[in-house]
Amino acid sequence: MRRLMVLVMCGCGDDAPASADAATADAPITTCAPAPGWAPAPAVARGPTQETATVAIGTRLYVLGGFDEDLGVLATVQVFDTATCAWSMGPALPRPVHHINATTIGTTIWITGAIETLNFTSVGHVWSWDTSAAADWTVHAAMPATTQRGASVAGAIGTTIYVAGGLRSGAIAEVTAFDTIAGTWTTALPPLPATRDHGCGAVVGGKLYVIGGRAGNINARTASVEEYTPGGAWVTRAPMPTARGGTACGVIGGRIIVVGGEGNPATASGVFAEVEAYDPVTNTWETLTPMTSPRHGMGAAVVSGSLYVPGGADMQAFAAVATHDVFTP
Repeated sequence: MRRLMVLVMCGCGDDAPASADAATADAPITTCAPAPGWAPAPAVARGPTQETATVAIGTRLYVLGGFDEDLGVLATVQVFDTATCAWSMGPALPRPVHHINATTIGTTIWITGAIETLNFTSVGHVWSWDTSAAADWTVHAAMPATTQRGASVAGAIGTTIYVAGGLRSGAIAEVTAFDTIAGTWTTALPPLPATRDHGCGAVVGGKLYVIGGRAGNINARTASVEEYTPGGAWVTRAPMPTARGGTACGVIGGRIIVVGGEGNPATASGVFAEVEAYDPVTNTWETLTPMTSPRHGMGAAVVSGSLYVPGGADMQAFAAVATHDVFTP
């Protein structure tokens, strides 16, 4: 498959040429070497993109699917290499999808469910791409009938992927698990204590955390935090200070950093700038520096202790942007 390379240059050192025609005093200086706090990074390669999934492997971010600025559904795989400060395009997804449930195991990206079309049709696609060895995606048997969904929290513990909650004609509490070695699903797992979609989550210390989200609409946002240990039950932990859905998160230093979201009644945009960090060991939250470009509907991923946040929307619902920034606690 032919791959189109799209390079985005940035001010990565003192030798970068200066040009009054190429930049103005108002233009942000993008960075390849994040310092503490928020900093702008090179804009998303194809332009405005929201409702994506974003994962990291090595020095690279992978931004999967989503909506464009015209509400078209994307099959694009946009790749940002933090080592070279450049974007490129990976092999397209087998179908255009958004609100993807994505996670990684080793060098392989796994997709276990998503949503298709502007009608928000839940689908059970299972696809994988070994980024170190394969030129394209592998299509696997779909999720079991009636378990298909997107906008879930997905996390890998060992070689098993857990998919918690999600959207299927409304928010659900369902939890299922996919054994990536055997290619089999387990559906008889304890459900979340309440229905949940558009949350975010992560695996820390062999446990899956589901944070925030909503019960089917923008205004039904929650601050709940739930913890699951395989073979056990869900345990309710300290709630997030700010109830919100449509967030993104990543793990830095054992803490889950939660950024952005929508459903904010205090702003005209309806978008949250809040950044809050959860420590699973102490079961406590800390408020961090707010986003300089508040958004929702984006993914995020961590590389070398920095959280990269590409794309999303700067207004509630649909308002895709190409903004890409990076947060270093």
